Amino acid sequence: MIEIIKIGFLNLTLVDIIDIAIVAVLIFWLYRALRETVAVQILVGLVIIIALSFITEAINLKAVNWILRTISDIWLLAFIILFQPELRRLLLMITRNPFFRLFVRSKYSETIGEVVETVIELSEKHIGALIVFTRTQNVEMTVDTGIPMNAIVSQELLVSVFNTKSPLHDGAVIIDNQIVLAARCILPLSSATKFNGKNLGTRHRAGLGLSEQVDAIVIIVSEETGSISIAEGGELTLNIPKEKISSHIRSKLSEKK
Repeated sequence: MIEIIKIGFLNLTLVDIIDIAIVAVLIFWLYRALRETVAVQILVGLVIIIALSFITEAINLKAVNWILRTISDIWLLAFIILFQPELRRLLLMITRNPFFRLFVRSKYSETIGEVVETVIELSEKHIGALIVFTRTQNVEMTVDTGIPMNAIVSQELLVSVFNTKSPLHDGAVIIDNQIVLAARCILPLSSATKFNGKNLGTRHRAGLGLSEQVDAIVIIVSEETGSISIAEGGELTLNIPKEKISSHIRSKLSEKK
């Protein structure tokens, strides 16, 4: 391999420069993604330790290098354990990338109509509901908290599930493409109790909580007001007009109107 730079013991080839550039871009991207969290401090410390370990290895300080590598292994493990929420959001950013979604096929266009009619009917009757559309991530852990259904999505089925006399009406319905995977699923509550100055009820906190952790769209129907909201990526769109709910859902799921 042709050497490009040679400084004492340091020999750099074109491959080395490309390798360093890729690592630098990855570290910069991680820093930007985590810069508003406590995790960035641990990340900076880990990068410093890794850099020092390379230097000590290059100048043959074996004992110091062994200590630094041991610390970096522990530091990395601590980073993963302590900052699971931040890493989860990082993965969400990756899976929400348009390039990533090119590999994910969706048949939601055949399902949205049934869901929209259901949501409007439930809203008019002031029946509370949580309807989850999965996207690029597996929600098996959430599905396991509910009652398996594996049924084709239909307005009649969804209305009957959320009927207040139904034993399945509490909790959420999980939809994957054209299939209702499960009902009465328990969603994780968000730590947020207010959004844009408005107090959040349990349903809205549950919908928001799931959207903070996985790549999913959660439709929320308020039992008290009948209002329709959508949670996505830790954000809430409140009080969506009935005539616009279809376009909102289609745009969130990248479907053509």
